[in-house]
Amino acid sequence: DESAEHAIYTSIAESIKQMLEIEACHIYLEKENKLELVGTTGSADQEYLINASSLQGKAFLNKETVFDKNLVVVPMYCNIKSTGVIVLECSNELNEEYVELVESIAVLFATSVALQKTIDDANVIIYDEHSTVGTLQHVRAELTALIGDLCDYQQSFVEHLAYAVDTKGQYRVSHSKNTAKLAREICHKLGLNEKTTDLIYYAGLLQNIGKITLPEAIFASSGKLSPEELKQIQEHSNAGVHLLMNINFLSEVVPYITYQKERYDGSGKPEGLKGQSIPFGSRIIAVADAYCAMTSDRPYRKAMSVEKALDIMKLEAGSKWDPVVINALSEVVK
Repeated sequence: DESAEHAIYTSIAESIKQMLEIEACHIYLEKENKLELVGTTGSADQEYLINASSLQGKAFLNKETVFDKNLVVVPMYCNIKSTGVIVLECSNELNEEYVELVESIAVLFATSVALQKTIDDANVIIYDEHSTVGTLQHVRAELTALIGDLCDYQQSFVEHLAYAVDTKGQYRVSHSKNTAKLAREICHKLGLNEKTTDLIYYAGLLQNIGKITLPEAIFASSGKLSPEELKQIQEHSNAGVHLLMNINFLSEVVPYITYQKERYDGSGKPEGLKGQSIPFGSRIIAVADAYCAMTSDRPYRKAMSVEKALDIMKLEAGSKWDPVVINALSEVVK
């Protein structure tokens, strides 16, 4: 259905425009040897021939990002084929982290498109009585490879999204990455399975995801924030959760991020959940986040020692933090 496809890709283009604070974003897919516009935040040419005479065609054919004045054209491609391009209109030069984020989005979508097409082809072959064992084995090998690639590209996308969040939030070190790595080590110490550990790692990376939707000027300001800016910051986590809900494979991390500010004794936010009713992932990320913040330099204070941070957190076990997670933390960081 073309209208549904247009709505999906326009939503993606809108998210990219908002995250990067650019003038416009256009998404083109390859259809019958042309690049056709399938999603846009503004006005754009409806199609391009696939040849090197346009920036769009050049990026598509060479599978390389093309930069030209106020345009950045990112190819959407995977191991099997090129599927389209993402065009960014920007008045200022884009941060490298932002370009890499869009490149990871492009590869992820191209792989998803290729996987869906291969699944459709496989269904046709399975029900075709003339299909050979060799054909089925070939399609199975393609599916296996694409699913493996998709998992790798999903992780790459999440990591690039986290780098972009840290860049916009002007963290001097990758706070999100440090939190996520520590959360993963705690998961291993607690013996959690691989899927749960991966989701908690992603949630650790994306705990500040809402900041990607805020204007960079807010973080650059050293003066007093306006009431509107303050409201934007207070609501940034809601915007981040909304963004994640639109990314299928990340929807499962939403509860971990939503309930990260709960306290073990039930006095936290947003719902005052208590003890075991707080998702385990939220309890783990909360501890990892607090520990990483305490043991990192901030503009207004120096980092605490490991011993001092652990002592403070042990005193708050049972009130602020889950004692089981605190025990695992102390074993991991010693």
